Amino acid sequence: MAMAGFLPFSAIYVELYYIFASVWGHKIYTIYSILFIVFIILIIVTAFITVALTYFQLAAEDHGWWWRSVLCGGSTGVFIFFYCIYYYHARSDMSGFMQTSFFFGYMTCICYGFFLMLGTVGFRASLLFVRHIYRSIKCE
Repeated sequence: MAMAGFLPFSAIYVELYYIFASVWGHKIYTIYSILFIVFIILIIVTAFITVALTYFQLAAEDHGWWWRSVLCGGSTGVFIFFYCIYYYHARSDMSGFMQTSFFFGYMTCICYGFFLMLGTVGFRASLLFVRHIYRSIKCE
């Protein structure tokens, strides 16, 4: 379940560097159309991965898929937070208590927002999938 966020994270990995460099490194980000396409890819990949993992869970006759679908979708936010730690130590020139607390305070809020957003996407995709497959079952 924790590794479910790896594939959506790998879809946005390259763009994260440019976004972080523009926000924290005072560089100008100009490729907004690519950012929008990457965001759409992130949403689609998160939905498909969560639906696939929900299917595997239902095939194993484990019907408690609700919170797992939220956690599978939202685990990308955890990977983004790990990238924040990597970016702070390896790529940024920030130091001191105020810069560290400012960086990690904002990035914790942003990663939690990604967790909630992608968890909601995963849950809604799984809910639509489960409703679709159980609607097509015929009782005779």
